[in-house]
Amino acid sequence: MNDTPLARAAAVFQAAFGQVPSIQVQAPGRVNLIGEHTDYNDGLVLPCAIDYRTVIVARLREDRLVRVLAADYEGAIDEYSLDAPIERLEAPMWANYVRGVVRELVQRGLPMQGMDLSIAGDVPQGAGLSSSASLSVAVCRLFATLPGFEALSPVDMALVAQRAENDFVGCKCGNMDQISSACGVQDHVLMIDCRSLAVEPVPMPAGAAIMIFNSHVTRGLVDSAYNTRREQCETAARHFALPALRDLDLATLEARGAELDPTVLRRARHVVTENARVAAAAQALAAGDLARMGELMEASHASMRDDFEITVPAIDQLVGIVKDVIGKAGGVRMTGGGFGGCVVALVPENLVDAAREAVARSYTAPNGMRATVYVCRAAAGAGIVA
Repeated sequence: MNDTPLARAAAVFQAAFGQVPSIQVQAPGRVNLIGEHTDYNDGLVLPCAIDYRTVIVARLREDRLVRVLAADYEGAIDEYSLDAPIERLEAPMWANYVRGVVRELVQRGLPMQGMDLSIAGDVPQGAGLSSSASLSVAVCRLFATLPGFEALSPVDMALVAQRAENDFVGCKCGNMDQISSACGVQDHVLMIDCRSLAVEPVPMPAGAAIMIFNSHVTRGLVDSAYNTRREQCETAARHFALPALRDLDLATLEARGAELDPTVLRRARHVVTENARVAAAAQALAAGDLARMGELMEASHASMRDDFEITVPAIDQLVGIVKDVIGKAGGVRMTGGGFGGCVVALVPENLVDAAREAVARSYTAPNGMRATVYVCRAAAGAGIVA
């Protein structure tokens, strides 16, 4: 049996609605190669869409109903009218991501139509690969197939999805995840300017695989730690009378750093140096220089560990195991908000098996679990599935 997300979504659709879907769209998950905690400081990030995705199949209705099937949740269904207030549900949570995007599109006055749709995906959930952004962007991309949506650009779709997550679901995320999913380019990473929203594709070096290692370290107290670090960054920017740490240069920080609380100084130094590393990483990848990319990823991890203090011993150990295998031939670092979660590595394809085996042999999470490993390629962004 073909158990792809597309096949699952189509099979559930036909069983429930007795028809074949006429529209098929997808939106990928993402991983951030470098650029951590820079987004809310108006900085630079370097993520890519990955070849794990959410797929939606659908068919237009002649009325104003929206009926949504979750193929991965035993065909659970949600139903509502485009002409009635769209309310947030206590459960199931997946339905709110769809409802939030639909409500945002309605509120923008776009020419919405009723649809039957079925959703399936293979983006790992809870692994920091943006399964929720993938879902939200896919919903927006689905309705963008309708007449009258031509002016909605990929970045616009990303911002619709972000606003739905912020205002309807209640997750105060930045825009990197949604922009990555909406704007991804096959075999490219994206240099995203989180201030201007400019997106610049950068080619991935040939022969490089993206490996993601889920440490299975549960991220505790992330919200409070995240908010504290955001406040510390804003404190530093205010001290220098700047809109954001994006506008602070390292020379000024080094010359006047003694004016700051030592902890605030370390937080600011991470952001300022991380922005520089992202810019350098884009140049390294464009030049096919995996060794230089490895140096930058190593420096990023050290900065997250020592200046931003968001790694944990198990994550540091996992990074070390992978680094011992790939040496200077690639790069590895923690990715995501911190305090657990995932490690990302750029690995020559001929070292993928060795890295996987070393982690299986040498790493065990504090809860006794082994790391889960995903091997990905940089994928295209949201679009119609032919």
